[in-house]
Amino acid sequence: MLNKIWSWFFIIALAATVWRLATGDTRVAADAVNALFDSAQLAAQIALGLVGVLSLWMGLMRLGEQSGMVRLIARVVEPLLRKLMPELPKGDAAFGSVTMNLTANMLGLDNAATPLGLKAMQDLQRHNPIKETASNAQIMFLVLNTSSVTLVPVTIFLYRAQQGAASPADVFLPILLATMTSTIAGLLAVAWVQRLPLLNLTVAAYAGVALTTVGSFVAYLTTLGADAIGEVSTFVGNLILIGLIFLFVLAAIVKKVPVYDAFIEGAKSGFEQSIRLIPYLLAMLLAIALLRASGALDLLLNLLSSFIAAIGWDNRFVDALPTALMKPFSGSGARAMMLETMNHYGVDSFAGRLASIFQGSTETTFYVLAVYFGAVGIRNGRHAVACGLIADMAGIIAAIMVAYWFYG
Repeated sequence: MLNKIWSWFFIIALAATVWRLATGDTRVAADAVNALFDSAQLAAQIALGLVGVLSLWMGLMRLGEQSGMVRLIARVVEPLLRKLMPELPKGDAAFGSVTMNLTANMLGLDNAATPLGLKAMQDLQRHNPIKETASNAQIMFLVLNTSSVTLVPVTIFLYRAQQGAASPADVFLPILLATMTSTIAGLLAVAWVQRLPLLNLTVAAYAGVALTTVGSFVAYLTTLGADAIGEVSTFVGNLILIGLIFLFVLAAIVKKVPVYDAFIEGAKSGFEQSIRLIPYLLAMLLAIALLRASGALDLLLNLLSSFIAAIGWDNRFVDALPTALMKPFSGSGARAMMLETMNHYGVDSFAGRLASIFQGSTETTFYVLAVYFGAVGIRNGRHAVACGLIADMAGIIAAIMVAYWFYG
């Protein structure tokens, strides 16, 4: 699947490049060459930038495993995950690492989420019978990861504040609704392909608890101002993060684990893993960079805008679509698109608000797949990409509908 996607990216980029050359735009050649070298440099920067944080969290996770704390945390959600990942044995360490990654994503702890996710992929790979092909459990995990609910998207609030928004946090509820829709769609898509029975008491009980908890948290946050929301979410996230670190270390000491040696052993694996990511990141970033530099995305937007206008629909949402279309490919690219839309149309315009909702509704699907699959050497992603894109599409459609609902 990844081979086909990568090939099609190049074919589409080539077609767009030829079209621009045929229309007399000779800059496309220089744009494409610059994009290639920039993406190569970016792949190395991303991988090397992960060395420190990946080594840190791999070391801490080793302490958490040897102290038994990861297993203890896993017990909270293991009944649910066993329904979603039935091939994993009861009490396996993968339940703990998957739980911690999804929790970090929900709390917006980006620096912790990626290394915890890579650790989860390693744990899941131990039960993968065909090492170069993604297992059902790995696909479920990745789709939940790429579409995971972020309770408080603080960075988007900050960007809106920098752009002079009257109420930076007024996109909070629309983002939450869109990202929850994305997660549910991704979960249902994977469950349908893998024929997972979701109509049972276990799933219903966890869904009820989750909706009640999220609803209570949302109700509390809506009573706060924009600055207070950012402060509360940042405090809670950092408190949980530092609490986990001390908990793992102290529990390891109590269990008489050689804490220094265990941490070093885990940190070494983090360093090795970050270096192995470079070729996988490079391959995906090259294809995405050519797709952008060729003008294929701009052409798609122009065609879509013309079609929407021709059939008489309101096409205001098209102004914010660059963020939505870029998000599956590049987080930084989508961020740049969001800021450009805010700057051009106004941060509190319909397009400016919708771009913010797009940015917060899903994760960077192709980047996550390249990094996580690359970390364990998987080349055949099976239905991971399709289900991930279904979640992305659901998030985009929900974002548009919610934006019209809230902002008219």
